[in-house]
Amino acid sequence: MSERRGRSDRPRPCNTRESEKIVGSRIITQQHVEFISKWIDRLEITDQLIPSYEFKLLFTGSRDGLDRDKFHEICDNKLRTVTIVKAKGSNEILGGYNPLEWKSNGSYGITNDSFIFSFNCNGINNYILSRIMNENNAIKNNFYHGPSFGENDLVIWSSSFGNYCKRSSYLKPIRQTKNKFIVEECEVFQIIHNEPIDSNN
Repeated sequence: MSERRGRSDRPRPCNTRESEKIVGSRIITQQHVEFISKWIDRLEITDQLIPSYEFKLLFTGSRDGLDRDKFHEICDNKLRTVTIVKAKGSNEILGGYNPLEWKSNGSYGITNDSFIFSFNCNGINNYILSRIMNENNAIKNNFYHGPSFGENDLVIWSSSFGNYCKRSSYLKPIRQTKNKFIVEECEVFQIIHNEPIDSNN
């Protein structure tokens, strides 16, 4: 993760109207947020979502630079984050949920609650959800990586090289290929729980 972009180089969202995007995101819409929120709560897509979550943008490559040092500076020690990655030259949106803090100490975060996923820009219902299988390797905390999940399941090295998805610690692969990809944009959101409003007050 090691480049900055001028305004004209910023990626365009996947077949979405400007009004559909969530605040600050160049990749995902409110529909994506709803799906991810349900997965956090272990709900089915058809279930009603109560309560809702606020997705607070912490890091974005187009603003902060696609740089692993900057990622760790901004996101380390932050709990409950969702990483969203747009793969350049494809219709893929990749991502993962980390309920733990990001670290730079070479450790693995241990949790049963993390998951990784992918969406296809051609349709919100064209997705893959993959939950953790080996909880001991759920989150990869490495100074030399950006946000990474599992042993090899979603590994972000830089903006231009070395990024890949190879199933190892999660139940399913989230890409149809093991080929490396270029990161067009990367966003990290902190998930904030919004308490439901009591209508009796």
